[in-house]
Amino acid sequence: MPSNLVVRVKASSPALQQGLEQIAKELALPGEFPAEVVEAAKGAAAAVVLPELDRTDIPFLTIDPAGSMDLDQALHIERAGDGFRVHYAIADVAAFVHPGDPIDVEANRRGETLYGAGTRIPLHPAELSEDAASLLPDQVRPALLWTLDLAADGALTKVHVERAKVRSTARWSYVDAQRAIDGGTGGDVLALLQVVGELRTQQEIARGGVSLPLPEQEVDELDGGLQLAFREQLPAEQWNAQISLLTGMGAATLMVGAKVGMLRTLPPPDPRDVARLRRVAKGLRISWPADVDYPAFIRSLDPKVSQHQAMVVACTRLLRGSGYAAFDGELPEQTRHSAIAAEYAHVTAPLRRLGDRYAGEVCVAICAGTPVPDWVAAALPGLPKTLQDSARRASAYERAVLDLVEAAVLADRVGDRFDGVVTSVKEDDPTTGVVVLGEVGVEAPVTAASALPLGEDVQVTLASADVATRKVAFTLS
Repeated sequence: MPSNLVVRVKASSPALQQGLEQIAKELALPGEFPAEVVEAAKGAAAAVVLPELDRTDIPFLTIDPAGSMDLDQALHIERAGDGFRVHYAIADVAAFVHPGDPIDVEANRRGETLYGAGTRIPLHPAELSEDAASLLPDQVRPALLWTLDLAADGALTKVHVERAKVRSTARWSYVDAQRAIDGGTGGDVLALLQVVGELRTQQEIARGGVSLPLPEQEVDELDGGLQLAFREQLPAEQWNAQISLLTGMGAATLMVGAKVGMLRTLPPPDPRDVARLRRVAKGLRISWPADVDYPAFIRSLDPKVSQHQAMVVACTRLLRGSGYAAFDGELPEQTRHSAIAAEYAHVTAPLRRLGDRYAGEVCVAICAGTPVPDWVAAALPGLPKTLQDSARRASAYERAVLDLVEAAVLADRVGDRFDGVVTSVKEDDPTTGVVVLGEVGVEAPVTAASALPLGEDVQVTLASADVATRKVAFTLS
């Protein structure tokens, strides 16, 4: 699972709460910040020095989930001749966090903010991530200001980043922004977000890229039981994500040109994984014609249909093998991100991802024509391992939470029968495999007395659903 899959638990089930506590213990998740880190954050907030360049004249706005306080990005879009100019302000974490200080050491230990079951384990103390460094409305903040010029068709023509002080003038939730865009009441910037977002989507299609519109999964109580449902991603979220992708691609262009930096990479998908996903689609009763490749298939999915949302989650299997490649003087063998179908770097979420702070510093130095700071150059060789380790922990956390939720949802249905499709079978034991259930959007282990019929419709019986162990198991009926 990628680290932006969110499961929100609205139910108050004691078993769920106990399960979440157990997951935290098993994975040794970070707890409260040490006192010295909190004190250092308070001191950094009080002593921050704002950049000389003043761009508080730009009326930035932010778009985030309702209630968010860790605001990494602020946006402004305007027309520029036949094309567009995007200003994208990114929180300048390096203005507060210095190499080797307690905040930096703790951030390197954590790696990224962890999300799961409505809880959040932050990368930085709230004094910074939700206050002094966050691009909250009506506050002057230090930022890395990206200027991205686009042609009339949305193609990137120029990229530049520099330090500046900025001020956001409005904070939008995705729901409110979508409502304003649909009603024509959001003003020029939101209207242009739709225009540029759609143009960038067409650019993505043309280069063979694909975005996974990962849904949020919500667990709620219904008639005394638990129900697992998906919350669809709004178009405004996808348009906003295109601006982030655009910036990451621009950053990668700078780094590759200067032969220094850190890219986010992904090799092409394994054909066996694509074949398996075709069986998952069959299990979810979704048509996937043989002559349609997986990017086109994913774009055909309707986020309003729960089976399609489950299919999107299953497609995260194609993101296996993603990593980071740091370099200085010689480009790595793997530079492209196959899902984006371009070179790409993480630079837009430094409040929540450790690597973005370092990558942003590289790009500022490149644009200024100055050497990469020594503290960044020294850290680059070891950063990929640090980030991969934190990504594995995030993945394990999210997988454990999802397993817990699925076990809790099915706990009172042991003995029930479900229709499904066998999507994989163990090579060394054909009586054991995995079944996908269209009714509840769950993948789970299945066993049979004889060889399982790979890729075929089956009926299975829920043999067990143990919340304590977070395991469910089916037998072939």
